[in-house]
Amino acid sequence: MEIFCVNKNQKVIVEDAFWTNYKQLVAEQVIPYQWKALNDQLPDTAPSHAIENFRIVAGEAAGEYYGTVFQDSDVAKWLETVAYSLRSFPNPELEEAADEVISLIGRAQADDGYLNTYYMLVEPDNRWTNLRDNHELYCAGHLIEAAVAYYETTGKRAFIEIMENYAELIRRTFGIEDGKLQGYPGHPEIELALLRLFDATGNREHLELAAYFIEQRGQEPHYFDMEKERRHSLGAPPTWNDQNTNFGLGYAYMQAHLPVRQQEEAVGHSVRAMYLYAAMAYLARKTNDAELQAVCDMLWNDVTKRKMYITGGLGSAVNGEAFTDAYDLPNDSMYCETCASVGLVFWAKQMLLLSPDRKYADVLERAIYNGTISGMDLDGKRFFYVNPLEVNAYRAGRKDQEHVKQVRQKWFACACCPPNLARLIASIEDYAYTQTKDTLYTHLYMAGSVETKIGELPIKLTQKHQYPWDARISVIVEDKGQFKLAFRIPGWCENAKASVNGEAVAADDLVNGYLVLERMWEKGDQIELLLPQPVMRVYSNPKIGMNQGQVALQRGPVVYCLEEVDNGKSLAGLRLPRKSEITAAFEEEVLNGVVVLETEGLKAADSDVLYQTDSPSLEPVKLRAIPYYAWCNRQAGEMRIWIHEV
Repeated sequence: MEIFCVNKNQKVIVEDAFWTNYKQLVAEQVIPYQWKALNDQLPDTAPSHAIENFRIVAGEAAGEYYGTVFQDSDVAKWLETVAYSLRSFPNPELEEAADEVISLIGRAQADDGYLNTYYMLVEPDNRWTNLRDNHELYCAGHLIEAAVAYYETTGKRAFIEIMENYAELIRRTFGIEDGKLQGYPGHPEIELALLRLFDATGNREHLELAAYFIEQRGQEPHYFDMEKERRHSLGAPPTWNDQNTNFGLGYAYMQAHLPVRQQEEAVGHSVRAMYLYAAMAYLARKTNDAELQAVCDMLWNDVTKRKMYITGGLGSAVNGEAFTDAYDLPNDSMYCETCASVGLVFWAKQMLLLSPDRKYADVLERAIYNGTISGMDLDGKRFFYVNPLEVNAYRAGRKDQEHVKQVRQKWFACACCPPNLARLIASIEDYAYTQTKDTLYTHLYMAGSVETKIGELPIKLTQKHQYPWDARISVIVEDKGQFKLAFRIPGWCENAKASVNGEAVAADDLVNGYLVLERMWEKGDQIELLLPQPVMRVYSNPKIGMNQGQVALQRGPVVYCLEEVDNGKSLAGLRLPRKSEITAAFEEEVLNGVVVLETEGLKAADSDVLYQTDSPSLEPVKLRAIPYYAWCNRQAGEMRIWIHEV
């Protein structure tokens, strides 16, 4: 599979068993399945109507708008996924189908460049009147990202020209100049998109517009207040958010409570936060802005050291899909939207591009192997919006858990997560490497090869291994020359070993968590890394009250869970003795091939007494744990990551 990464000089061929399986799944199952969803061809699911909305706007179908105000973004993410998939799996029929959708989008575009099916069909006279709630710029951003991806893969300019026309309209509409609206989107996304468009075209106006949207956010007088007053003066009725103050979160909900340079902690809607923070890091890199980079690092520390789940999940409250207080991380009523973990991956990549540091790559790896791919069945046809860390049998009447589903769903009325995950998986190799002027950094271990240049010096590396199940990694240098190679030694790894051509090198002499090797390389030089993967017992910070007295299991980057199908009902009654030895074995026939953990445990005996003065009797049982990302692929039932330790 030949992949062209973010660095235009970089070419990656993926031969990794784990990710090849996922990428083939997206190409062969997810893209066709989601195409059916977008065209309302899935039985017994919420209709999308997303493609039909464009047909109606283009005058090629009759009917009314249907769906959320951001329905256009589902089409955009599907096209972006197609673009990434085509570079791995050329498919003329799929490319033709994408070209037809792009042509339809062009036919739907207004003469002045405007392109939003909700406003064009429902409120044609009210463009840009509710930036806070109605996602015009969010949809524009996703369409721009799709256009950039499609152009970079196919070289075809039709889509990117459509979106450059729209971007020019947006530039003429927004800004601090007289006669322009001084607003910004309630849901960040266009900022990232404009920066990608700048990279693709070199047009600095796109960078400047992205900087405007980022810097204008949260400024006083508050634009959303003025916008609301303007709507009311024209007789528009109050919106839900007007009356409910954005889920009671105020402007923190849409990351507009403060100007970005004054923000010190992550608050509000977690997906919006991730998209904004990723754009801030991107802008800091493009403008060499040390102050903005420092803000990003402060926010990074708050998220990853105080508000992130062990899976890389984000958002501890259903109300506002939001962050709450530090260390408030409930396992059964959390939110952990798939999109939030996907956004965390985006942000981690931008932080790595700013400054290669293991703390970013460790979180990136945690999110992709746990919090993101848990959002999709192994067959690619069912999805989680919310990713629980614990599912119990008792749920009747629990309003705080109505959002938590025990099984993945075929589709959603608000379907942002399935195509978001698909575009991430289809482009997963874009997160494996970055480079500076003199060093190629390996952040994710992915079997296959990478070709790039350091200056004018060509470099090619080939990786061979069975990661994440086996972390004995072989890297072969395919070119001759003097250059630096940097390999991440994961934070979960102790006693790593390394050698070059059989000669040991010090694997504990690290630079920001990376083993940096510099020498005159010869073609055929072989680097061996051994990253031991014992089963680790992971304990929470004492401030996370709901996890005290409990332990989680992790092996390498993979977090494990216990399911009812393996361990019976009443998982809360299970106990893991501190001295129990835990074995790990690869089982090819289980869940597409995974390492399974087994150990001797205990289970509290059932009782018909609600409370008692004697400690419950404990019976010996076998405990069996599987990777968290693969749970709920056999049968529905209880699940938990954290288990009581005795």
